[in-house]
Amino acid sequence: MSTIFTKIVAGEIPSYKIAETEDFYAFLDINPLAKGHTLVIPKKEIDYILDAEDKLYADLWKFAKKVGLAVEKVIPCKRIGITVIGLEVPHAHIHIIPINTIYDMDFSKKKLSFEAEEFEEIASRISIEFNSL
Repeated sequence: MSTIFTKIVAGEIPSYKIAETEDFYAFLDINPLAKGHTLVIPKKEIDYILDAEDKLYADLWKFAKKVGLAVEKVIPCKRIGITVIGLEVPHAHIHIIPINTIYDMDFSKKKLSFEAEEFEEIASRISIEFNSL
């Protein structure tokens, strides 16, 4: 079974890529809670993040930290909120969300909408910061 995220990594579905390594991929959420809301995934299909083997799990969080630091440099916010829910797509993923209050991470809120050009500009700026870290 191939998840939507595996299809994104394979280039079968377009994404606004932030960063990529041999094992991980980061891209903008197309239904974001905040400008700069990014998803970080292992390329290997793992449904439940706690099922990841220890090295992959640790390396995923290390990659996510670097992504979060890059997002924070581009998007004005008090903090980067990080959450793993794992119910919406059967492929482990970490949400990196610029926040100013705890309520900015309420997934029941109406999602934001941006034009393709704005997504591209945000992704490009975060990617540049990621590569400079």
